[in-house]
Amino acid sequence: MPASPWPFLDHPGPLAFAHQGGGAERPENTMAAFEHAVSLGYRYLETDVHTTADGVLVAFHDDDLDRMTDHSGRIEDLPWSVVRRARVVDGHPVPRLDDLLGAWPEVRINVDPKHDAAIAPLAEVLRRTGATSRVAVGSFSDRRLVRLARAVGPGLCRSLGPVGVTRLWAAARGVPSGRIPAACAQVPVVRRGLTVTDARLVEEAHRRGLQVHVWTVDDPGEMQRLLDLGVDGLMTGRPTVLKEVLEARGDWH
Repeated sequence: MPASPWPFLDHPGPLAFAHQGGGAERPENTMAAFEHAVSLGYRYLETDVHTTADGVLVAFHDDDLDRMTDHSGRIEDLPWSVVRRARVVDGHPVPRLDDLLGAWPEVRINVDPKHDAAIAPLAEVLRRTGATSRVAVGSFSDRRLVRLARAVGPGLCRSLGPVGVTRLWAAARGVPSGRIPAACAQVPVVRRGLTVTDARLVEEAHRRGLQVHVWTVDDPGEMQRLLDLGVDGLMTGRPTVLKEVLEARGDWH
């Protein structure tokens, strides 16, 4: 595991991330899910953020409330006063990112801002809470990641976007790719039928000083295989299972 100058990544590896708090074990992106993961000893959580009509960042995956809650409507069109009344399974409210940052000051949070509207509010939250050093951002938009880095400053830990991952994948196969600026590569095992995470990609990332975190891995056999490849972190919806795998390997920290 490459040594990292980023405080977010400064922890004995492999890093264990509870994806959406561990959505296969508790309702995803709820304080109950995050609390469950923290109670297991997780120091890394992953969540998505959307922005309400009045600029409040909420930890929620979907664009709208329809699938997961007893309310409906696009989050970007609703004020926080409405979103806060929505209830997920078993009556859990939709948390704000502020709630998550404040509940466990020692925990590090990987954030996926789902739309450009989240850029300014996320930069403001990080400045106001002083949480920049314990937050990393990842996104399916390279442009969004660049804009966030500009808004927050050089202290923001960010992963590669899709273009960066493509360049890293190509470099692992001998294609000249130049500098790839990021702290880590957060990647799937397979994307659109193409194997992304293999020994060549891990080796090339490490050669460039990048950690490799793989999402979303829920099968214990696949966890073992990827850890044997030398990946630096796993994101899982089954935090209990990943903890058991890492404990058995002597890698739970």
